[in-house]
Amino acid sequence: MPSPTDTTSDESTLLDALQHQVAIFARRAEQTRLGGLGQVRNSMDRAAYLLLNRLDQEGPMGVKALAAGMGIDSSTVTRQVAPLVDTGLVKRTSHPEDGRAVVLQLSPRGLARLREVRESRRELMAQITDDWSAEEREMFTALLTRFNATITTRTSDRAPAAPQVPTES
Repeated sequence: MPSPTDTTSDESTLLDALQHQVAIFARRAEQTRLGGLGQVRNSMDRAAYLLLNRLDQEGPMGVKALAAGMGIDSSTVTRQVAPLVDTGLVKRTSHPEDGRAVVLQLSPRGLARLREVRESRRELMAQITDDWSAEEREMFTALLTRFNATITTRTSDRAPAAPQVPTES
C-alpha cells in the first residue's frame, strides 16, 4: 500500500508532467498557430478567429458584451476588431433597439472567411488525430474543454472587482 508521501510524490510528478505538456502544447500551437492546411494555413490569427467565431455563434453584440464573453478587456476587443472592420470581415451597425449604440456583426465576407478557416483547421485536426479512435477524440475534446473552462473560471475569479460607486439612500 502506498504511503501518503508516495501519493504526494506521484501526484507531483504527474502535475509536473502535465504542466510540461501544456507548455509544449502552447509552443506547438503558437508555432503552427494551429492554422490549418493549404492556402489558409496561418492566414488568420487566434484573436481574429476567436472574435469571428463568437460573433458567428452568438450573433451581433456590442464591444462590452463581446469582451465580457471572451474574458478580455473592452479596449483589447476594440483594438482587435479594428482590422476586421477595415478588411470587411466585421461590420459595425446600429443596435436594433437603441440606434445610438453600435453592435458588431459578422459580415457575409467574414462568415465565408471563417468557414474557410474552420474547414482548414478541421482538416488539420483530422490529420493530427487520424490514428485516434472516435472515443479518444471525444475524451480529449471533453477534457480540454473542461481544462479551458476551469482556467476561465479561475481567471475570472481572480479579476479585480470593479470599484463600487456609492449610491445615495
